Amino acid sequence: MATSKSKDYRISDKEALRIAEQTDVSPQQAKDLAKEHGKEKGEEEARKIKDEG
Repeated sequence: MATSKSKDYRISDKEALRIAEQTDVSPQQAKDLAKEHGKEKGEEEARKIKDEG
């Protein structure tokens, strides 16, 4: 039986606040994006949201 190696993409409140200050997402949205896409990709997604708005 294969084991699932899911990565933990949670970020700290401080990191979420930094991303939120640099983009137009809330700290919670930054955490959700990091959880869904990973830390670096989540930050890229937050920047895309800023560029679209």
